[in-house]
Amino acid sequence: MNLEIAHLQLPLTAFALEMNARLGARITGVFGASGSGKTSLLEVIAGLRRPAAGRIVLDGAVLSDAASGAFLAAEQRSIGYVPQDDALFPHLNVRQNLCYSHLAGKRGHRSGITYEHVVAVLDIADLTERRVASLSGGERQRVAFGRAVLASPRLLLLDEPLAGLDAELKERVIPYLLTIRDEFGIPMLYVSHNADEIVALCDDVLLLDRGRCVRRGMSADLFAISAAPHYILKPD
Repeated sequence: MNLEIAHLQLPLTAFALEMNARLGARITGVFGASGSGKTSLLEVIAGLRRPAAGRIVLDGAVLSDAASGAFLAAEQRSIGYVPQDDALFPHLNVRQNLCYSHLAGKRGHRSGITYEHVVAVLDIADLTERRVASLSGGERQRVAFGRAVLASPRLLLLDEPLAGLDAELKERVIPYLLTIRDEFGIPMLYVSHNADEIVALCDDVLLLDRGRCVRRGMSADLFAISAAPHYILKPD
């Protein structure tokens, strides 16, 4: 995956999101406090917001270019997006949620991703006939990941997908994300303000503050273990 974000500008209420970055890691972390512009960055990449300036190119395909007016619609970008609320269809059961995405995935970027493989990898075969409302938080997240993968995306955007889970559930769900990375080879941008999640998952990390990337590096270079023990951001 080669994602180029050049001279991006998106005015927000309190500041402007500004970004210049070339991303290619298997899982790139986007870390920062609430309100720092993390979700807005994902929404611009996904095509849910149109930037005022700049250019976004994914694997040679121009997603948006303010100078020329080019702007690819969200449904044409082959990008999977898992928002904070998981956005599962409540009127459908698990199988129907997954199959809805799989039909779209047959026209997607990646081939060879099958319903059976995804269900097995995420250990959700026993959930397929259940209603979404009956699922636990961890089960909902696994189904949301499965639905995103079955769309056969070239890039997966994850917006604080574990924010609603307790520490024990997070520890159980994180390995599934690593398995998605290894089994399907789908690169990810992972948004969080939790340092432990970033260290466990991400190869490359962008630290955002008021819409700007103020630091970047490997997670081991940016975070240190605290006495708790939890990871904390190292000082500059």
